Amino acid sequence: MSHLAIGHLYTALHAACASAVARVVEANGVDVSYVDLSADEREEALARHDIDILVSAWMPQDEGLVHKGRETIGDLYQPQLALSVLKDAKDGAYTSFIVTEESLSYVKAAQEQHQALKDLAVETIGEGALLDRVQQAHERGENPVFAVWQPHAAFHDGSLVELPDSNLLQGQSVSAQIILRDGLRDEVDEDLLDEMSIMMLGTRVMNALDYAVSVQGKDPEEAAEAWQRGRLLPR
Repeated sequence: MSHLAIGHLYTALHAACASAVARVVEANGVDVSYVDLSADEREEALARHDIDILVSAWMPQDEGLVHKGRETIGDLYQPQLALSVLKDAKDGAYTSFIVTEESLSYVKAAQEQHQALKDLAVETIGEGALLDRVQQAHERGENPVFAVWQPHAAFHDGSLVELPDSNLLQGQSVSAQIILRDGLRDEVDEDLLDEMSIMMLGTRVMNALDYAVSVQGKDPEEAAEAWQRGRLLPR
């Protein structure tokens, strides 16, 4: 197989992750192309073979995509959901509870775990608006608590700091994996699949990749190259 179509959600985080995986694919002599997808478009893209692999799917949330001969490989990073605050937050004197749409279903559990959150007004924002809202809170002197999935660019430069003992997943493990379309294993060199299977980016690298693309304005492939060459993270 000389070409691999890589599908990914159209966010900076997933585009950067797809580009990092592409570096491994290209190192094995296989050309790549990218397909930006919404969450609802992923199933059809896999079914029609518009994409060969999906990077990345969060398991178990996305396990409904794994059927009809498809399989998952790898453990690229481990998404975490916890409570976070501004880096210069005043401990305990919180003004609001800001929740991204992706973490909204976990709000009730968070309020049950932390009594101080029950009396705070809940503000829901899109994931893409988080960086601006963090900056706005800082400029206004607000002291909110955030429920945000990590990896995220806001954690790379310390804009947000995770509170200790505030994991909201209640012991659930989440793994970012690669979905192979049906039939792909028979078409691709086994060595390439093995390399993708053992590929590990980790949360710290993903925070940095997201920051490079969404804050610094780098192209996802440029950010992935910086990672590959060891220039993404400070030594």
